[in-house]
Amino acid sequence: MKLILASDLSFLLKYGYGLTGISKSEMKIGHITTAYKVSRSNIEFFKKVSEIIKENGYDMEDFDIEGKTKEEIKDFFKDKNVVHIEGGNTFYLLKAIRETGFADILKELLDEGRVYIGTSAGSYIMCPTIEVSDWNPDGKDRFGVTDFTALNYVPFFLKVHYKDEQEETVRKGIKTLKYPIHILKDGQGMFCEDGTCRFIGDEEEVNLI
Repeated sequence: MKLILASDLSFLLKYGYGLTGISKSEMKIGHITTAYKVSRSNIEFFKKVSEIIKENGYDMEDFDIEGKTKEEIKDFFKDKNVVHIEGGNTFYLLKAIRETGFADILKELLDEGRVYIGTSAGSYIMCPTIEVSDWNPDGKDRFGVTDFTALNYVPFFLKVHYKDEQEETVRKGIKTLKYPIHILKDGQGMFCEDGTCRFIGDEEEVNLI
């Protein structure tokens, strides 16, 4: 099983897509856009992400899982070999995952050999919980989500989009965590294959412990 957990698109274009082991000509990406529909960030930014991926020569199709049946989701991924979950509001994404039964579908897809790519919220949901996503000082709409339990594919937390000015907030948050944490700046990510994970990025990994 291969998991590529990124902070942002720049990591995927430089490293992430290459880590899939799939040639660009054979790669078919199912791009889940659900998280960004309600993002407080500029939705046009996320739409541009899709355009950039395609402009770089990747075969990618957008898909929103909200309101879809298991059969519809499975049908969408029949001809895809990469599952890419995009960023946005992590709480809204987790809510949609629970309501659609997507967690079960994802397990089937990964067991069948699909590669998983997550950026931002798509990375957070693979951790034990999404509690780090709640560290945003501006706050985020939680959409009624009170149980932060996530998909638990990796035995650590991630902090994405890290900037040096966030150090105090992150140090404080780390003290409350029950698992280790990897801190990712944009352009950095984690690559996990068959249970072994390693950090990848141009700069050294930030360590605040």
